Amino acid sequence: MAAPTAFPELDTDTDTATLRQPPYAVILHNDDITGMDWVILVLRKVFGYTVEKCFDLMIDAHETGRSVVWVGALEVAELKADQMIGCGPDPTAMQKGAEPLRVTVEATE
Repeated sequence: MAAPTAFPELDTDTDTATLRQPPYAVILHNDDITGMDWVILVLRKVFGYTVEKCFDLMIDAHETGRSVVWVGALEVAELKADQMIGCGPDPTAMQKGAEPLRVTVEATE
């Protein structure tokens, strides 16, 4: 029978740390042309929020100029922003020059 093999000791101390990506916010900006119903519809469609939450987010954007509607990973934030823009302009405000919702993605830290 062979003698047991001694394994070398492994250095388990590491000086590396995993860096986390900062969260990103999807920001809805105020728009004086687009109707309230359209903003609520887009928020419900993209995020699945309740009518009440959509209304609160829309009013926040209207009163302060912008509203954080979602926070998370950069890739998902960009996707959600693109989905909101992809819904297009408010069809009932097209004759007034409505454009797709103005949305930006910003790092939160």
